[in-house]
Amino acid sequence: MLDAIVFAITIVLPNLALMWLGFFMQRKGQASKVFVDQASSFVFNYCLPCLLFFSLVDSDVDYAKQITLIIAGILVTFILFIGAEIYAKCFVSKPADQGVFVQGVYRSNMAIIGLATVANAYGESGLSIGAVYMGVVTILFNILAVITLSRVSKSVNDTWHSRSVMIGKKLLTNPLILALVSAFIYKALPLPPLTGVIHTTGDLLAAVALPLALICAGASIDMKSMLHPSGLSMQASIGRIIIAPLVAIGVGLAFGLSGVHMGVLFLMVASPAAAASYVMAKAMGGNAILAANILAFTTVVGMFGMAVGAAILRGLGWM
Repeated sequence: MLDAIVFAITIVLPNLALMWLGFFMQRKGQASKVFVDQASSFVFNYCLPCLLFFSLVDSDVDYAKQITLIIAGILVTFILFIGAEIYAKCFVSKPADQGVFVQGVYRSNMAIIGLATVANAYGESGLSIGAVYMGVVTILFNILAVITLSRVSKSVNDTWHSRSVMIGKKLLTNPLILALVSAFIYKALPLPPLTGVIHTTGDLLAAVALPLALICAGASIDMKSMLHPSGLSMQASIGRIIIAPLVAIGVGLAFGLSGVHMGVLFLMVASPAAAASYVMAKAMGGNAILAANILAFTTVVGMFGMAVGAAILRGLGWM
């Protein structure tokens, strides 16, 4: 069991250390909001796409074997989404709160916290598997987010057709999805391996991605929101920190997942609420304050939940 605890600490502690550095820089005035916004945009548009592209192009992962993992991830997402929708309809009165609550429960931070933790746990092979999983589930995340947040729109021009167009634009212009699709196409075609200056430049950008993203995540933490959460944000946080990982474990066992595949499923699902959930809530008229509270609380507390869950699964020999 000691080995399992050490494993859990090893995969989570580096992420917490970088987030703490970001928070420390924010408190010292060394990481302003402008810096965080610009750095986050740089990571999202350039560094993470390079990380995903080259991790897939360089890997020898048999993607056909990831089908079971991807199906399990899709099922987990739908279970959490539908369950949160039913709960919100019964217990959340304001439309502006309902979609934000639902998003806080089902949508995890796969691109930053999830990938970083998977990389710490399983190295390059795990990163490649995690990237494939993230590429597919991210598409589903965006579609469900638009559906659940659209209930607060009061514009006469907001129709299902306009929402479909919005979803299509978001998917077709998402740098992470474009990088994954490009990598799949490159590997499918009889093209020579990427070497030299191109690969070296890509490696340098990829190396920046996760550390800088974690520092930005730490610099974005609002202690006031985290220490004074509302009742509704606590309910959503419980769904994200406790319910979501339990659902992932149950579905993973039902599908017979073990080892790295169970580890990827658990770590991706158990990650804190996605930073994009706040951006989308604000853009679509949802309760942005509630979204910020959920994001802040789960970003810190959720990391400890991931460590506990990883230690238990490792001790049982399931990941």
